[in-house]
Amino acid sequence: MFIILLIVLVALIVESAYLYSLTSGLREAAVQLEDQIQWSSTTRLTVACPNRAAEQLLQQVNRLAERRQVEKTEWSRREQSLRQQIANVSHDLRTPLTSILGYLQLLEQEDLPYERRQAYLQVIAGRARTLQSFIGSFYDLTRIEGGEFPLERERISLTRILSDQLADSYEQLEQAGIKVEADLPSDIPAVWGDRYAATRVCSNLLTNALRHAKGSLTIRLAKDGNTVVMTFSNPAPDMLPEDAGRVFERFYSANRARDRESTGLGLAIVKALTERMGCITGARWDNGIFTLEIRWPL
Repeated sequence: MFIILLIVLVALIVESAYLYSLTSGLREAAVQLEDQIQWSSTTRLTVACPNRAAEQLLQQVNRLAERRQVEKTEWSRREQSLRQQIANVSHDLRTPLTSILGYLQLLEQEDLPYERRQAYLQVIAGRARTLQSFIGSFYDLTRIEGGEFPLERERISLTRILSDQLADSYEQLEQAGIKVEADLPSDIPAVWGDRYAATRVCSNLLTNALRHAKGSLTIRLAKDGNTVVMTFSNPAPDMLPEDAGRVFERFYSANRARDRESTGLGLAIVKALTERMGCITGARWDNGIFTLEIRWPL
């Protein structure tokens, strides 16, 4: 009888020691969890005493903590991006507005000659158009990315759309001294897309070329497997290879100090529209030649 009682007593002592160790381990895990919350620590929670249920519980807590850390990092990235976008919007609004206000002050001069007054008014009108274009583009991009820009997919001819856009831009291209080489075969098959959106894409690409192309512009359409590849290529000696990877970002301009008329929204709209139409859009810079490429699904 004494031996049985001794065995029971030893078992109770062992079980108590185990429970005490487990409780201490859970308390230590709770302290670690509090440190994670307070100091954003990435240390994984552990329990010193082996216990499958406790270990499974801590595994789930660790997974939640890791997910929280990922979400926090993503939130910080988005917050930084939003701050940068707000700063860019403020810059792009403030620049033409400051110019407009400055010229309005000049117009208040009573002895201002008529010719100079007309010149100032033209500058004001130009800055106002720039401001109007920026606000319109920003509104359109917001609608596109928010899914509020309805698209109707149908069979469309890129050859026809590009030919019409080139005809409309002929005078501007000529005045800018840009020689255009267009390879638009008539047998290029129709692609799936929205006619208005495709026209907007081609218009924005031509506008981008008018602002940045140096001397020449090459436009090509070619069938490649189950896609039609559209490319816009032009010399860009002032561009850097890393710029090509960022041209589709909102408000991005390789040189904002010199490129005051560009808001950096035109190519962002191109990417947003083409992605919604199922296209693959890319850009590259090779040996001083900048190329924009869009693959349209057949």
